[in-house]
Amino acid sequence: GTFTIRLLQTTTFQNTSFADTEGLGLLEDIKLGSFDKHTWSVHLYQPWVRSALPRSDWDIIENLIKMHFHEFNHLINALAMQTDVPYPFVAQCMAGCVLHPNRTSQGFAYVGYNGQDFFSLNTKNVTWTFSQDTKFSRYVQSFFQNHTTLSELEEMIFNETCVDEMKMLLHYGRAALERQGEPTVTL
Repeated sequence: GTFTIRLLQTTTFQNTSFADTEGLGLLEDIKLGSFDKHTWSVHLYQPWVRSALPRSDWDIIENLIKMHFHEFNHLINALAMQTDVPYPFVAQCMAGCVLHPNRTSQGFAYVGYNGQDFFSLNTKNVTWTFSQDTKFSRYVQSFFQNHTTLSELEEMIFNETCVDEMKMLLHYGRAALERQGEPTVTL
């Protein structure tokens, strides 16, 4: 079948110096792990997730997540201050990839602002499209679109790494995914 891995992030920017971040990783509806904002570490929920990838891969993934949250918070805060966005505000991200039965795949990334669609990434041609036409959205889109190193990294993550890692997770998590589809009976 078709499988989707999603990484969800919600960050509340209280002011210029405090942002509260939550993160969750899902394979279909199975919670793989979450980001612990107190220890800045990833907590895995399924015992098979750890064995799906070598320890060195998990170290890299955890470091990438930490770097993402740190850089995202710093960047969005700086862009908000430059465009006089009022505090507090909430930024939400959903990113991941879909693997189809014919083995084709599609990455995705969406960003929301205060509960509304804000901008999205076309992972095939690595272009950002804003949903709200505001000074802030145009500024953020321009920044992301002109940041070539970031664009190259995103293309690799969404079009290669995400799918490769998902295939390993599907292999190790097959039993959990099959149980997910089974009906439950309550007496």
